[in-house]
Amino acid sequence: MTMLNHLINGARVNSQGRTQDIYNPSTGEVSGQVSLASKATVEEAIAAAHKAYPEWRNTPPAKRARVMFRFKQLLEQNADEIAHLIGQEHGKISHDAAGELQRGIENVEYACGVPELLKGEYSKNTGPGIDSWSEFQPLGVVAGITPFNFPAMVPLWMYPMAIACGNTFVLKPSERDPTSALYIAELALEAGLPAGVLNVVNGDKEAVDTLLDDPRVQAVSFVGSTPIAEYIYSRASANGKRCQALGGAKNHAIVMPDADMDYVVSSLTGAAFGSSGERCMALSVAVAVGDKAADTLIEKMKSRMESLKVGAFSDANNDFGPVITQAHREKVLGYINSAEQQGASVVVDGRNIMVPGYENGFFVGGTLIDRVTPEMTCYQEEIFGPVLLVVRAGSMEQAMQLIDDHEYGNGTCIYTRDGEAARYFSDNIQVGMVGINVPLPVPVSYHSFGGWKRSLFGDLSAYGPDAVRFYTKRKTITQRWPSAGIREGAQFAFPA
Repeated sequence: MTMLNHLINGARVNSQGRTQDIYNPSTGEVSGQVSLASKATVEEAIAAAHKAYPEWRNTPPAKRARVMFRFKQLLEQNADEIAHLIGQEHGKISHDAAGELQRGIENVEYACGVPELLKGEYSKNTGPGIDSWSEFQPLGVVAGITPFNFPAMVPLWMYPMAIACGNTFVLKPSERDPTSALYIAELALEAGLPAGVLNVVNGDKEAVDTLLDDPRVQAVSFVGSTPIAEYIYSRASANGKRCQALGGAKNHAIVMPDADMDYVVSSLTGAAFGSSGERCMALSVAVAVGDKAADTLIEKMKSRMESLKVGAFSDANNDFGPVITQAHREKVLGYINSAEQQGASVVVDGRNIMVPGYENGFFVGGTLIDRVTPEMTCYQEEIFGPVLLVVRAGSMEQAMQLIDDHEYGNGTCIYTRDGEAARYFSDNIQVGMVGINVPLPVPVSYHSFGGWKRSLFGDLSAYGPDAVRFYTKRKTITQRWPSAGIREGAQFAFPA
């Protein structure tokens, strides 16, 4: 059985102690084990990063960028292997895993432009013979704590830009599917990163708390559920660290009566059930304006869902695969059961799906639930599974109020042919990422990703321009060289 360990100071480190099973969600079988780092092991990784920082900080940005260029090339050359590792431990179908990796590579591409991004600003003669400029300097050792649902992409949201800006990095990937993150980190070393610049520790809460408490770690980036995001943000902030913590979501799509319903059904199907709904940007609630629109949506969705193909990651013809663990499968089923018990109508039921040859896999079929109301548990909480809820609203204003009243504000979408309605929606909805006839409005790498309300803790969003600001600190220098022989008296008024 494969034992997965850590990557510290440029080499694999075998540690003794606690371990955890890694599952193949398609078969339900244990595929390996991962070592859970002790406090001492995490401190060893932090020490390696701390030692590597001074030299890396002083490496010219252009040289750092060249490493990112080589890293991008290696990611593309090894894309099939990375997609296989993602599917084996997460359950993503190969085309979905390839898409995840591509979005990660786009962030490496953005990091390749770091010499331009770090140029700063310059002003000559801000006063007589006085020049002033600002520059962006790295923070030091920074850390990333990443989730199971995007084991390749989310780490690539973080450390390429952090490292390109001159920081050193300690990554703590999800212990449920850590192999692809470790494999990709080794490619970064192959691309030319010096030992200690990027380190990977596998672990659980003990590893996380060590990163949050160690004074050598200057900043922490996190993506995961809201309760954990709140904990990480609170503890990191209390320890004087810069922190961004991206939490949960409950993404709504308003379906207006004038929408192209065939397009709505096609895009909603992918947005709700892709990656088994284990996306923080999954569209999990369709708010249909008017009963006619709702009835049409239900009828067409029911018909479309009959052709959904659910199965193992190894078959590229499948639409989506299993959820991550048996415990998570039971949690998703519990939300479906509660919806039914609280008065909703389960139109398409994925609770009893069986995949031939994979009877022990952690599968949940695509599920469609109608007549959901805001007080139901399935509406209030993030399901994180292949479940689409339909809520009926009497007007666009009522639909928008539902979205604004929810505690999460990650992503949202409106389907309409009415430009006025679309503009009013995008101007006024209280959500961080908005789509107009775009079901998954995930920003490209040169914008930034982040929600509002209890979907984001911290002042800066992930990747893009905000990442440059998050992983650097601004220094402003004001300089004057007095002419020889000039002597000035003391000035007691603030210079103007």
